[in-house]
Amino acid sequence: MIDNVRGDFVASTHCHDDLGLAVANSLAGVANGARQVECAINGLGERAGNAALEEIVMAIRTRPDYFAGVRVDTKTDELARTSRLVSRLTGYHVQFNKAVVGRNAFAHEAGIHQHGVLADKATYEVMDASAVGQEAAQIVLGKHSGRHAFKDTLEKMGIHVQGDALNASFVRFKELADKKIEITEADLEAIVAEELGIGMVQRYSVCEIELHGGTAMKPSARVVLEYGDGKVEATGSGDGMIDAAIAAISEATGVTGTVGNFQVSSVTGGSDALGAVAITVDADGRKVTGRGVATDVVEASARAYLNAVNKLVRLQERGDVREVTGGP
Repeated sequence: MIDNVRGDFVASTHCHDDLGLAVANSLAGVANGARQVECAINGLGERAGNAALEEIVMAIRTRPDYFAGVRVDTKTDELARTSRLVSRLTGYHVQFNKAVVGRNAFAHEAGIHQHGVLADKATYEVMDASAVGQEAAQIVLGKHSGRHAFKDTLEKMGIHVQGDALNASFVRFKELADKKIEITEADLEAIVAEELGIGMVQRYSVCEIELHGGTAMKPSARVVLEYGDGKVEATGSGDGMIDAAIAAISEATGVTGTVGNFQVSSVTGGSDALGAVAITVDADGRKVTGRGVATDVVEASARAYLNAVNKLVRLQERGDVREVTGGP
């Protein structure tokens, strides 16, 4: 194309990953004169996805000997954080062994790998983890931390919130700090993302969730929700505790929807990991996505469903039947 087409144009690649070659094909295009690559963070896209932005950027940055004369102006240390943000907003989780941004991309379990990395990181690591933002700064926050320290830490992470969003995020942080020993950067990102996502559409908020279940009894739940200046209480039962919590929320709000896609992932590791839930709810043609985070996946699921219910309530108030997948 470059040899035969005349005029002022930029050669571009647009590759999908049907055979797992989107990145390889895109890079081959760059090596042969393409100066635009159409790609997506985490490789999101139609069918098997588009070429992964983070892999293309780091391949070019890591192998300047091969891609001579090609320069990519990207803040690579924001790649991991951007990947997590996109994952939370879309509900599409990143596999642990995903190149560049996966949780295990720079983890070493095999003894020979550990020995080699301790001797010289370049033995097994072709790039520095900190170059893509995989080594989060050490954050010392706990249940005794104040609002100022919380806000200062967020600002150092590049997250600027204020007013009601800051207050709501701080309340969730204090709740989490009472349950977790270590508060990580990923935890803080998840908390703030949830609060920013529900802040403009919140009609109901969680006050209490009480759950009963086991192999010898039918799971049941009791919820108390704040609504305006008052509270509403309801109970429900189901096939499991999540199903029971959803039934109780539906009873309390008067909004019933069919749960479609349901995804659960851990924000961090450990038995006290913060769980993140993303679900889609369809109610009379109105389809929304809800998200919730908590150290208990049942609570996170309930919060995600209530987040979806709040969006449905707002859509009903506006008489809007659009599909809402994120944001207010």
